[in-house]
Amino acid sequence: MQFVSNLILVLQLLSALAIIGLVLVQHGKGADMGASFGSGASGSLFGATGSANFLSRSTAVAATIFFCCTLGLAYLSNHRGGAAASDNGPIQRSAPIVAPAPAASGAGAIPGAAPAVVAPASAAASGAN
Repeated sequence: MQFVSNLILVLQLLSALAIIGLVLVQHGKGADMGASFGSGASGSLFGATGSANFLSRSTAVAATIFFCCTLGLAYLSNHRGGAAASDNGPIQRSAPIVAPAPAASGAGAIPGAAPAVVAPASAAASGAN
C-alpha cells in the first residue's frame, strides 16, 4: 500500500510541475504566439493555432491527472487510517472521571484542612483481638 501511495505522490508532483511549465509557456489571447516559438508562428511545428490548442489540451490533461492523484491520495489516507485503528483491536476507553464526594462533616468539609488519617481495616481488626 505504501508503494501505491508513493507512486501516486510522484505522479502528482510530476503533473504539478507540468502544469506550472505549461502555464508559463502559454500566452494570453491577445499575445502573439510567435513570441515563444520564434517570429514565424505559421511555420511552427503545430501550425498557427495548433500550438495554442496543444498547450491548452496538455494543461487540461495534466490538471486532470493532478486532481485524480489528489483524490487518490485522500482516499488512501482515509482508508489507511480506518484500517490501522481496526487492526489494533477495539478502542480502549479510559475510566470516567468521577468527582470525589463531598465530606459529610468535620475537618474534611473545611477548605484547606488536612484530611484525617484513617487506620486500615486490617490494623483495626488485629487490635480488637
